[in-house]
Amino acid sequence: MPDIMDEKIKEELKPVLAELKSPVRLLFFTRRNDCPTCERQEELLRELCSLTDKLRLETHDAVLDGDTARNYRIDKTPATAVVGEKDHGIRFYGLTAGYEFTSLLEAIMLVSGGRTDLDPLLEEMVRKIKVPVHLEVMVTLTCQYCPAMVRVAHQFAFLNEHIRADMVESAEFPELTRRYQVTGVPKTFINGARSFDGALPAAAVYLEIVKAVDPEQYGAFMEQVRGAQAAGRTKKAEEGHLYELAIVGGGPAAMSAAIYAARKGLDVALLAKKLGGQITYTAGIENYLGFANISGADMAEAFRAHMARHPVAEAIGAGVAKIEKSGPGFLLSAEDGRKFKALSVVYCAGKEYKRLGVPGEEKFVGKGIGFCATCDAPLYQGRRVAVVGGGNSAFTSVRDLLGFASEIHLVHRRRDFRADPALVEEVSKAPSVTIHSPMEVREYLGAGELTGIRLGSPDGKKKLELAVDGVFLEIGLTPNSSPLEDIVKLNPVGEIPVDREQGTSEKGLYAAGDVTDTEEKQISIAVGQGALAALSAYKYLADNKLTRSKAARKEAWQ
Repeated sequence: MPDIMDEKIKEELKPVLAELKSPVRLLFFTRRNDCPTCERQEELLRELCSLTDKLRLETHDAVLDGDTARNYRIDKTPATAVVGEKDHGIRFYGLTAGYEFTSLLEAIMLVSGGRTDLDPLLEEMVRKIKVPVHLEVMVTLTCQYCPAMVRVAHQFAFLNEHIRADMVESAEFPELTRRYQVTGVPKTFINGARSFDGALPAAAVYLEIVKAVDPEQYGAFMEQVRGAQAAGRTKKAEEGHLYELAIVGGGPAAMSAAIYAARKGLDVALLAKKLGGQITYTAGIENYLGFANISGADMAEAFRAHMARHPVAEAIGAGVAKIEKSGPGFLLSAEDGRKFKALSVVYCAGKEYKRLGVPGEEKFVGKGIGFCATCDAPLYQGRRVAVVGGGNSAFTSVRDLLGFASEIHLVHRRRDFRADPALVEEVSKAPSVTIHSPMEVREYLGAGELTGIRLGSPDGKKKLELAVDGVFLEIGLTPNSSPLEDIVKLNPVGEIPVDREQGTSEKGLYAAGDVTDTEEKQISIAVGQGALAALSAYKYLADNKLTRSKAARKEAWQ
């Protein structure tokens, strides 16, 4: 059998493994005649152990060594337990290749080094959990976001003997994947019941665990949080209050604007569906000054914690549906019916994945409808999938699915494709691919789970129903600018044109981040634009004498 690791990888691993402090045992559980993946995993572990004398591989047959398997609570194979001086409940089920090889290395370094990188206060809170917690992180080997969630789960297990944490390769265990109804990764299950999606920051994972295993403690904890917020600098935004500045959005641009506005002494409110923005979906960020490598979730949490040090009124969960001019300022109407007033606005609502807006879509988003075939393709091994779109991203998604799905349907509303001709030719020749063009998705079908899609031609002459288990929408991103469409001029693609001070066509209304017409969409650019927009709003308020005698002005406006 050829080596799984080439010589270059081995040489790169040697200095990493030289940092190991104490010995680590890798207990590998296999089934000799009934586990095709076991041989590959065992060889990977054997090659890894050959690079250092601090690693030792112990192989067990899960059937013949049943007592050992039960002692380590191994219930499927291939299984790898990472054990140091004691067993911390750190497990890997499936092949630890692809992005999950990083998870294996991190678990080994954790057990050997004996330290996590978690905040000491959070470590103390995790250690206080006294009830059994079983974390199962469902992953795919192609998911770049998954290792961050696996790392947090294993850190929690390392800290607390009541917690055990498994990485579970979804494609290796399709029955479990279907029973858990996993259609996107990472997806984490707590004690086989409650679950959450995505790679959350460690503090958020702790809250999810407490919510699942001790709802009473969770309620008491949240009361303490609300009390601390009321006593501290964070406060709840009020409907009847006239703010000097309202910031719309919860991403880097919005949080940067909030910090700069608060430091200027402005009475500021931040209105957002949630905090974090698109960076929460980013696995690793390596081009932000001061952070050589940080996950998007951790960066979002760092931004949020920084903003919380300033007196910013917040209305989280309040997506803004409409902004209109009212008196000397603006009226902001939230989706839940609440209304907020401000003398100026910084709009930073970003972009989101485009959707089709057809019946059944909202019901199945995250439950059969996804946006990342690269991550989720292994979940559809031997299953039927549709990809909607006609550009490079759509055809790349089809190519990513070729090694997994039994049937792939590409649906495009036009006859011609925008993808590169070479990519179109490659995909079109694949025997498992059927192209439906020009056709449109008219409806998603299914009761509890997605079972198909209904198609129709643009001229209405053709109709077709396809039985599919999943759909990937690859139709691009759309700016969240609709709340401004009645008062601000937008460009042809719905972005907000801004000047050098982040100003829009409406005086007193500024915009920043991905929702603007700035060509480059980068975190550092969004942060800079947010800061500039807040400073420009401050200057606007000062120049127009709107920051003085505020009480009288509010009464006159109301």
